[in-house]
Amino acid sequence: MSIPLTDQDRPELRKAIEEMVDSGFTGVTLRVHDERGEWVGSAGARKLGESAKPPADGHVRIGSNTKTFTATVVLQLVAEGKIGLDGPVADYLPEFGMDRRITVRMLLQHTSGVFNFTGEYYDDGTFAPGIPATTAGQEWVDNRFKTYLPEDLVRLALSKPARFEPGTDWSYANTNYVLARLLIEKVSGRSVAEEMQRLILGPLKLTGTVAPTTQSEISEPHAHAYYRYEDAGLQKTVDVTRQNPSWVSSGGDMISTTQDLHTFISALVGGKLLPAPLLAEMCTPHPKVGYGLGVFVQDTGCGGTVITHNGGMAGHAALMYSTPDGGRTLTASLNYVDDAALSLGAAFQKATQRLVKEVFCGGQAGSADGAEPAQ
Repeated sequence: MSIPLTDQDRPELRKAIEEMVDSGFTGVTLRVHDERGEWVGSAGARKLGESAKPPADGHVRIGSNTKTFTATVVLQLVAEGKIGLDGPVADYLPEFGMDRRITVRMLLQHTSGVFNFTGEYYDDGTFAPGIPATTAGQEWVDNRFKTYLPEDLVRLALSKPARFEPGTDWSYANTNYVLARLLIEKVSGRSVAEEMQRLILGPLKLTGTVAPTTQSEISEPHAHAYYRYEDAGLQKTVDVTRQNPSWVSSGGDMISTTQDLHTFISALVGGKLLPAPLLAEMCTPHPKVGYGLGVFVQDTGCGGTVITHNGGMAGHAALMYSTPDGGRTLTASLNYVDDAALSLGAAFQKATQRLVKEVFCGGQAGSADGAEPAQ
């Protein structure tokens, strides 16, 4: 077992996470694996009003990093011959009456055009709301323990106009991954949590990772997540660490740790979970945004690329980056005060760019666009 490097060995990483806290995050835990070894550090607080730092091995709601796990399971079932990657989704899920042009690949790459049930942002700046839970404010807080059935989320989305003709454009939609979840369950005859355990969590011994589906608890240790909203002209901040994640379903419901995320992404890109041809398909980016099948393929700005997905989940967030060979990884967990205006969005983008520069570019100037958190 390797001995983690100390702050003295990587002062630039310590400075980076402290600056993230200064920019508004409640707490940050960062884990880096590279040719120098393993470095783990945390800054800020695990809970508002307390001085204790976030736990190095803490559990966190990983939001849209869930999509990478879900896409991997779908591709593993493709490898087992149970799913055709370019087959119509309607052949597997006929009950929804879907456009037969929508393929399994389009779900994983967000090119299906289906409406995003958590709300659709259009290029002209307009917003079409989705389920009531995502209208934000007190309504979200009051409904955070409600159970939403994945089938109902899909039916709501399919009752709305498609964003574009299947396969003609790209638009991020959680609906795609709830359909992927239902697809997994239909062809396997098991729950998505059981298939996740059989194909990923068990083989990789990811004991800190769960697909909770409707469970509101998160195992200790963990940092706390918060949500701020206005009520009768006053700002209220609520601890939302406990919540029923079924409102986003397999678009972002999983819980993990920075150690498990490192193990998962390094095993995935290292070829331990998928046959080489399917891994190559997964990491082939769409030209519009650099999104493959459940991962972003991101230019580091210094002559290389990283395979990545980030995720935000109402006061919790997770980062996951790896070089294409799995030799260098960056994983992180964040806790913060979320709000309807996504006030920390700009700080999140700046922080992830800074971390990518430090870890993958040796501190050289470079940009790192395109891997935003998405609920």
